[in-house]
Amino acid sequence: MSREPEGFPYGSFVTFGMDAGDPVFLVSVLAEHTKNLQGEPKCSLLVAETGDGDPLARGRVTLVGTCERLEEETAIASAREAFLEANPNASYYVDFKDFSFWKLGVESVRYIGGYGRMSWVDCQDWRESDPDPLRTSAGHMIRHMNDDHADTMVLYCKAFTKATDATKVVMTGVDRYGFEMSVMTEKGPRPVRLPFSKTLENATDVRKELVALAKEAREKSAASTV
Repeated sequence: MSREPEGFPYGSFVTFGMDAGDPVFLVSVLAEHTKNLQGEPKCSLLVAETGDGDPLARGRVTLVGTCERLEEETAIASAREAFLEANPNASYYVDFKDFSFWKLGVESVRYIGGYGRMSWVDCQDWRESDPDPLRTSAGHMIRHMNDDHADTMVLYCKAFTKATDATKVVMTGVDRYGFEMSVMTEKGPRPVRLPFSKTLENATDVRKELVALAKEAREKSAASTV
């Protein structure tokens, strides 16, 4: 039987929940990644944004730290609640005896928001940050814009960005502060981000903001052709 060679990093696919800024995992002692953590607790978790278009134009974050098995009942209960909230289908095996909860204590954060947008994030800033209020509705908004308003996004680019030669635009992300697009230009694809006029808290506010931006873009376009 073949085995993982010793001394090499091993990438694995896992589900997780977030417990007070730290990822928590429910893993089996039979899993190769669990065996690796028992031998070396230092690890990282890569979380990538899904969506259409160029995957390198979308966001991802790497959380680096030490991962340890939880032993205290209060810590296990907190991790259990966080994990099942994110992964309700795990309820049927959460009490299996060969499964246990582990927590990755985040010590460093690397963020990449697409081409040319990257930085290390201060760990205190990470822990004090709030989840984006649009996170549950962002996917629907992105699909709606790409399916029904692709021409409007081209208009956004021509009116508000340097990508005035935009021919095809795909929305790749939206959050409380603005939205991101992958724009096809004569020189190839390029990332573009447009800010909202204020911090937004829900999908209704985003729709109103996008409609207002479209109106302003049309007005600018009409003025430039006079």
